[in-house]
Amino acid sequence: MDKETKQKEERIKAEKNTVRAIINNYKGLAGSLAQQLTLKTPNHHVTTGSHREEVWKSLFVQMVPRKFHIEQGVFIIDSEGHISDEVDLAIFDENYTPYIFKFGKIKFIPIEAVAVAVQCKSSNINGAEDWAKSIKRLLPAFDSVTRLFSGLNYSSLKTVTQEQAQTATRPILILCSLVGTGNPAKPSREDTKQHENTKDFDIILNVDENNQLSKVIPNEKWDYSKWYEELNHYDLDRYEEEEKSVYKKLVKRSGAFGKTIQELEIDKEGENVILSLTFQLNQLLMLINNPMFFPHQSYVNMFREHLINTNSVGKEQTGAKSGGTK
Repeated sequence: MDKETKQKEERIKAEKNTVRAIINNYKGLAGSLAQQLTLKTPNHHVTTGSHREEVWKSLFVQMVPRKFHIEQGVFIIDSEGHISDEVDLAIFDENYTPYIFKFGKIKFIPIEAVAVAVQCKSSNINGAEDWAKSIKRLLPAFDSVTRLFSGLNYSSLKTVTQEQAQTATRPILILCSLVGTGNPAKPSREDTKQHENTKDFDIILNVDENNQLSKVIPNEKWDYSKWYEELNHYDLDRYEEEEKSVYKKLVKRSGAFGKTIQELEIDKEGENVILSLTFQLNQLLMLINNPMFFPHQSYVNMFREHLINTNSVGKEQTGAKSGGTK
C-alpha cells in the first residue's frame, strides 16, 4: 500500500469515527437532559417547574436556527384581542415583529410571529389539550405593507387576488412531559389516560420514570403537502363568512410530495431522539419558512377600538355621576 492510499484510508476511518462520535454525543445529551429534568432536590420531589422549562429551553436553543428567538413565559395575542393561556416556551421571529407588550417578565407576542409553542408539564398533563386549543383559536391577520424584491407590497384581503403560500399560519405545538413509561408501543393504563390530552400536539417529548427520553409525532406519516396546508393555511373556517370565503380562494395548493418526516428518523428503534428531532423539527420550520408579515394596521385598529370603547364607558360613568349630584 502506497503512502497516498494509506493516508486516504486513515482519513476515511477518522471521518467515520467522528460521525459515530456525533451520534453518541446526541445519545449522551438525551441522558443528561433526562437527569436534569428528574433531579431531586432537598425541598422538592423533582426539579421546579421554572428549572424544567430552562432545561427544555436549552434543548431547543441548540436545535433551532438563530433567526428565531426563544422566550420563556409569554402570552400570544391576535389582532382581535384574543389571548392564549401562558406559553412556557415560544419560538418566534424577533427581527421584524414587535412585542405587543414587554415589561420585565410580562410579555405578549403576536400570533403572526410565533413558529413554535411549547408546553412543559411534569407527571400530570391535565389541561394540556385546553392549552393547545387556546392557541389554535387565535386568528392571524392578512394585512401588511412590506418591501419585497419587486418593490413596495400591500397584501390584504381587499387587495390580493393571486394565490398565497401563507394565509393563516399556526405554531407547531410541542408537549414536553415526565409521564409514566413514555413508551407509546406499550403504554400503561395511566399513560393511555394521560395521552388522551395530547391529540392537539404535533410533537410529544417525554422523559419516563427510567430517565428515558422518547418522542412521538402523531402525524409523522403526513405528506409534506399536508403539513404545508396545516401550518400555513390553518382552519380557515374559524373566520367570519366573508373573510373565510376570500381566504379559501387565496390558498395556494400543493400536490403530494411523496415524502414524510418519518423518513427523517435516524434509526428505526428511535433511540437517538434528539438527533432525529433536530432534522424533523427544522424540516417543519422550513415548511413555514418565515412567519407572516406583521399586520400593523390590524393591531392598531384593535387598540383604537378598545380605546374608543374605554373612553365611551368613562364618559357614560362621568355623566351618570354628574346626573346623580343634581
